[in-house]
Amino acid sequence: MTKLNYLFSKNKIIQNWWMHRELIKEFSKREILIRYKGSMLGLMWSFFNPLFMLSIYTFVFSEIFKARWNEINQTKTEFALLLFVGLLVFNLIAECLIRAPTIITTNINYVKKVIFPLHILPITVMIAALFHGLISLFIWLIAYSIFIGMPQSTLIYLPLVITPYILFILGLSLFLASLGVFLRDVSQFIGMMLNVLLFISPIFYPITAIPEQYRFIFQLNPLTLVIDQARLVMYWGSRPDFLLIASLFLFSIVIYYLGFVWFQNTRKGFSDVL
Repeated sequence: MTKLNYLFSKNKIIQNWWMHRELIKEFSKREILIRYKGSMLGLMWSFFNPLFMLSIYTFVFSEIFKARWNEINQTKTEFALLLFVGLLVFNLIAECLIRAPTIITTNINYVKKVIFPLHILPITVMIAALFHGLISLFIWLIAYSIFIGMPQSTLIYLPLVITPYILFILGLSLFLASLGVFLRDVSQFIGMMLNVLLFISPIFYPITAIPEQYRFIFQLNPLTLVIDQARLVMYWGSRPDFLLIASLFLFSIVIYYLGFVWFQNTRKGFSDVL
């Protein structure tokens, strides 16, 4: 058996998801509800937050900076819808990576339990982020239906665009969850890097707005591909680039696998540090 096959057999990546599905389900519910515990509006905040941020960003970039998507007669509503797609993609990674470095240190009681599958904790954070993402998507669909018309039929391709992105985020989350146990500065670094990522991703502008000599640098950012493909299927009514999606899938599988193996091989040191 090759070393690669040995690692896959030892870690049982897919089997672990299925084996702990009930535990993942319960922890995901807790992850969602604990955020709004004690608040008067509860889950309603998950509707108000994206609407508020969208209003602020739309005003700043469409009114103050006069940003446009290469359309002279483009309305503020159309700009807002395009911007919102970018925010949907960005918020998914931001919510997961902000939590990842502290997900183990805030659950110390589970570290001492040898049989507890610590690797499911980043997965529960991802499910919570997807829950909030679905609410934001629902708001986007309502706005699109009101101001533009019937949603595009190509929306059915959205899961194909998002699935490899989810694997990519999970791989990074597992790596950061482990690293955050040994280096507490990781949380501060990630917060800073997410602010950078927000503005080097084509959220507030199309990739074509970047000078051609620098465009290839921005295209190395995985979010660029996901945001562009999401806009294609959600707003422009075009099919995604299946070759690019396949490439992202392969890349994401490698990132997830490396993150999983790193996490499993370093978790034995968690109890010593904590």
